Formats: sequence, C-alpha cells, structure tokens
Amino acid sequence: MDGQVVTEELESKALAGNPLGDPARRRILFYLPPGYAQGSARFPVVYFLHGFPGNLAGWTNVGLFAPTVPERLDALVSRGIIPPCLGVFVDGGSALGGTQWVNSAAIGRHRDYLVEDVVAFTDARLRTVPRSGGRAVVGKSSGGYGAWVMGASAPSVFGHLAAHSADSGFEYCYLPDFPRAAAALQGSDPAAWFDGMRRRAREKKMASDDHAVLNVIAMAASYSPAAGAPLGLELPFEIGTARLRPEVWARWLENDPVRFVPARLDAFRSLRSIFVDCGTRDEFNMRWGARMVVEALRAAGIGLVHEEFEDGHRDLNYRFDRSLAYLVPRMDRT
Repeated sequence: MDGQVVTEELESKALAGNPLGDPARRRILFYLPPGYAQGSARFPVVYFLHGFPGNLAGWTNVGLFAPTVPERLDALVSRGIIPPCLGVFVDGGSALGGTQWVNSAAIGRHRDYLVEDVVAFTDARLRTVPRSGGRAVVGKSSGGYGAWVMGASAPSVFGHLAAHSADSGFEYCYLPDFPRAAAALQGSDPAAWFDGMRRRAREKKMASDDHAVLNVIAMAASYSPAAGAPLGLELPFEIGTARLRPEVWARWLENDPVRFVPARLDAFRSLRSIFVDCGTRDEFNMRWGARMVVEALRAAGIGLVHEEFEDGHRDLNYRFDRSLAYLVPRMDRT
C-alpha cells in the first residue's frame, strides 16, 4: 500500500451499558492517504459500514487473490482514479452477530455510536473536512441499509451515501426465511435456540440453516425489540404455525427503506450524492427493493446513480470501486 492503515480505540458513550453486554470500547481502522503524515491538508472522509454478520475484522480479511477494502481504496487513490481521502472502517459487531446501524433497545444505540461517537472521534484525531459535504457513508447489505438510515436521520452529518445490495423490500428479502426460522424454533424460543447455535459453533461449526434463523432473530432485535421477552425481541410470526403477527410485522415494515425513504424525501433531497446498486442474481432479492427506493427518489426529482450488475449478494467488495469513483470527487475539500 502507498497509504497507511492505523488502528485506534474509542470509548463509545452510545454503546455504554448496552443490553447485550457488548464492549463500549471499540477498535477503529483509519486509512490515511499517501503523504498524509508529511502534510497539513484536510481531507474528506468515507465511513464504511459492514454487513451482517460482521465486525471490524472483516475489513482486513485477506483473500487468496482479492484485495481488502482498504487496499482497494488505496489503489483508487494511488492510481489517481479518486482524489486523496480518509477512510474510516467501523466496528458494528455484537453478541448477535452484528447490527443494522439503528438504535435498538435489544442491541444498543449503534446509530448514535456512528453519528455521535465515531464521527467526533475521527474529527478530533484526523485532519478532516468536518461538515456534511466532506463526509460519505457507504456500506453493503446491512451496511447499505445503514447508509439509508443515515441518509434519512443524519443528512446534516453525511452529505453523500452509497447503498450496495442494501436490505430493502422486506417482503422479498426477509419473508422467505420466516418458515425456516419457525421450523428451527419449534419447541424452543429465540434465546434457547441462540444458546444452542453458539454451542454448535464453538464445538464444531454453524449448521447450514443457522444463518437464516440467526438473521431473523437479529433483525427482530433491530426492528421489534420487546423488553422482558427472550433476547429482548418479538418475532414477526407465530412459532407454531409461522403465521404472521400483523402488529409486529408492521413494526418491521416501518423500518423498510421502501417505506421510510419516501417518507423522508426532504432529508434525501439535501444530500449531495446518492449511489445505489444491486446484483441481478442477488440471493436475497434485494434488487427489487433497490428499484422501488430508486423509483421513489427519482419521482421526487432527486438525482442519483443506480446500477445493476451480473452477480449475487456475496463477495462484492469490488463494487466499492464504482461508488467511490462517483462519490469522492464530489466531496468537499479544502
């Protein structure tokens, strides 16, 4: 690498005392462009949000041939494809496997952790351009969902976003897993199933169907938390019949970008850049939700870039090359 990746730690006020007992002290990765240490210039900042399940380690997992995301960012800068910028790689790990980057009574205040703690920590440590036009938030899958959340709730903090294969269109991306989750939870509850899954993972490995069940449980913790229930959440279906529970399912739908983006058009209208993409062979049907969100934004006269590509949902780090090439040149600089 021509640039440098450095690791620091921050103490998050937002995550202190979270219900899962996850650490409030978090590592964070900073990407510094070539020559950063020798200069005095300020740089725009791209905040990267990982998917579910995931944590900070995923950003630097080394594949046999593929570069890591920090390496991809460095290559874009070094080859002059994008102007120099800072990269911030955020840790949204949790005992349930990750986060949707929202404030949840069952998981913790991960939205505030990013918006308040991580941004302030970055501005204090690095020579940033400390305004919305100098900040972008990008992510894939649950990280892409997080980008939509930030666009709706924090446009004064992030002026640019990229949502890659983001969770959206909940009837298509989540509903198909409900019968599988109901079958796995027969005669049990989310907390008991989760304990058994963790035991299997420690002793051997997760079963092939475990991810679908874990995903449903983690999404319920994000969208339908319930104090006093097992794992602090309500499922959107009855375990015995897999019948939808309309009042709980409605809480999930309120959190669907297909619903909340059109309800917050003024927030998205204030953004400087929006990039949206999804694979045409996405295994979780994310492209339909992406199309619906894009349609709503364009109908409101909001400009954006929307791309589809021939691939599925996994191993898509190469798509950051596309969004960064669009966003970074549009960001404020000194």
